Amino acid sequence: MKDNKTLRIGLIGYGLMGRAHANAYKRVGDFFPELRYRPRLEAICGRNQSRVNAFAEQWGVESFETDWNALVARDDIDAIDICTPNDMHAEIALAAAAAGKMVLCEKPLARTVAEAQPMVEAVEKAGVKNTVWYNYRRVPAVTLAKQIVDSGKLGKIFHFRSNFLQDWTINPELPQGGEGLWRLDHQVAGSGVTGDLLAHCIDAAMWLNGGIKDVSAVTATFVKERTHQLTGDVQKVGIDDACIFHCHFDNGSLGLFEATRYARGHKALFTFEINGEHASIRWDLHDMTRLEYFDHDDQSVVRGWRSIHVSDSDQPYMDRWWIPGTSIGYEHTFVHQVADFLKSLETGEPCSPTFADALETQKVCEAVLRSSESKSWEDTGVTW
Repeated sequence: MKDNKTLRIGLIGYGLMGRAHANAYKRVGDFFPELRYRPRLEAICGRNQSRVNAFAEQWGVESFETDWNALVARDDIDAIDICTPNDMHAEIALAAAAAGKMVLCEKPLARTVAEAQPMVEAVEKAGVKNTVWYNYRRVPAVTLAKQIVDSGKLGKIFHFRSNFLQDWTINPELPQGGEGLWRLDHQVAGSGVTGDLLAHCIDAAMWLNGGIKDVSAVTATFVKERTHQLTGDVQKVGIDDACIFHCHFDNGSLGLFEATRYARGHKALFTFEINGEHASIRWDLHDMTRLEYFDHDDQSVVRGWRSIHVSDSDQPYMDRWWIPGTSIGYEHTFVHQVADFLKSLETGEPCSPTFADALETQKVCEAVLRSSESKSWEDTGVTW
């Protein structure tokens, strides 16, 4: 019988990501039974006592806290999982690392590079395991794309293009700030679509195609003032509603990126396409179990885009789930990241993206925002 070890999790935040992470911790042992470490949600933390208590009861969490400092100080917690708004990431991560806790943090790592850099230094100084939840890397089709790129099948890469389109903030009467709308508050979020949506595109792009060297960007804020949900005051909107940028990758390829919350008809259209010397691949979150592939080496009479349904047991992660031809969903990406994190505890290898990896994404986001202000090309400082 395997000598399993329990990893006691302290989860901070009970919103969308809190639920996604809680589900992953509860499911991972059922589908990855060989893992030596088994996560247990030891405690949940949130500011609203009645709501955090309700979350604890619903998800079978033994205890709860309303002060994250108390959670970090507990001796029965091995790892802190940060699912808070962006303005709290740095303070919690620094405290958790100082207490010798492993740290898992939702993306983006922080609001700015200046906030993120000490977070990287803290976890490295403390020698604690860390990871950032860029969960789309763990979509099986996206992981397969990574394997194809790394195999060299595409040949020299010429182009990487990606977008992330939503439409939920078009209403000018929508308030900013507070629960559910903190992403519209610059002081809390740090940026708008750049840190929220483009960060996913940038992380995937550098994971698949290498470092981004420099950027040229344009941003727009379409609604200039909104009522703050907490104070009732009409305040200037400080976040970017839309952003487009192009860039040079270290490998010489060109990149083209777009993100907006003003694309009517799109709820979460995240796509990327990579064009190489010999072949191309593309992926769409709306059809997340499929990867499209074009190979110029095919005979001309049958040459064309093929749609690969990523569901067979020899494809990434899919041996853990159902029969070939059936699909998995968004929530499984979090299960996969937990599984990879637990495996890293056994092997001693980092669980990417680490805080250091996510700092590089933060550098690109910041360069994008600088470029939109300076109206010029900006170096990213990325060392991918």
